[in-house]
Amino acid sequence: MNAAQERTVTLIAKSTAAVVAAVRSAPRPSRARAPWTASHLVLARLLACVLATSLGAARSDSGPPTPRLQAQPDHHLGPEPKREIHRVVTLAPSLTELVLALGAGERLVGVTRFDDDPRVASLPRIGGYNDPEPEAVLRLAPDLILAQPAPENRGPVEALARLGVPIDAFKLGTMAEIQTALLAVGARLGLSAKAAALVQELTLHRSEMRTRAPAKGERVLLVFGLDPLVVAGRGGFAGELLEDTGAINALDDPRPFVRLSAEAAVASHPARILLCGVESPSGRSALPGLADSLVTTLQGTALMHPGPRLVEALDQLAATLSRTESR
Repeated sequence: MNAAQERTVTLIAKSTAAVVAAVRSAPRPSRARAPWTASHLVLARLLACVLATSLGAARSDSGPPTPRLQAQPDHHLGPEPKREIHRVVTLAPSLTELVLALGAGERLVGVTRFDDDPRVASLPRIGGYNDPEPEAVLRLAPDLILAQPAPENRGPVEALARLGVPIDAFKLGTMAEIQTALLAVGARLGLSAKAAALVQELTLHRSEMRTRAPAKGERVLLVFGLDPLVVAGRGGFAGELLEDTGAINALDDPRPFVRLSAEAAVASHPARILLCGVESPSGRSALPGLADSLVTTLQGTALMHPGPRLVEALDQLAATLSRTESR
């Protein structure tokens, strides 16, 4: 790991810790769907994703490997699962949505407190994305746990593996990783054909969008957080889908998500600031020094869910970028 990579990892680790601390210390509303709760959770997850990606990249100076789809998890912990899996616990809402998209919702027996899909409203909650509760998971006697690795949840996940629960862990930072997760979970659940169909649908939809290119070369800064300022780079699923619309990512950075200074944001010269999961502050510009940039808010939240809903997210991006007025 070179000095620049070490500085990057240190900065992102501090950013992740700061956001997680903010989420934990903030007063909890009576409903988990409150907008500020969802926004801060997504921001914490994105920063955790940045850290995991940066740590992997820091192990080599030869550049990122060519993405390769495979029908197996990024990591497997604990014993091998049963041949037939009937009871599944998910430790991230995106993984819940993945199981639902495969048509295996009846196998879900536990989800996180942040899962808000109506189809799992009656299921037991096993804690959060960063703080799953091993006792709550064990009470559900799962055949398999599906997890998204992050620095904060490593301890509980490894504890569950030591207690004999099979765990498949998936990174969901890039389109290739998301497609790999679809294929791997489909294979685990005996639904490989359905998984392959979902991957094909996503692939074809992206190809069609690139042909239409509704954004037509507009320079766009895709913002996921304002304090701290977190922006999509080119190396993650959000940046990949943004470019599918024909837009030019104003932040020419290979990382998936980047904590950016106000000065760097101004230097990126965006024609449009696209807000995802955050609202533009009233009475002032979204970002200092960029008052002349068009500001629009992404209509819909599918882009916050790295999984099957990214087909929907791509349509939402295209529709929002076609608007020519700020709002």
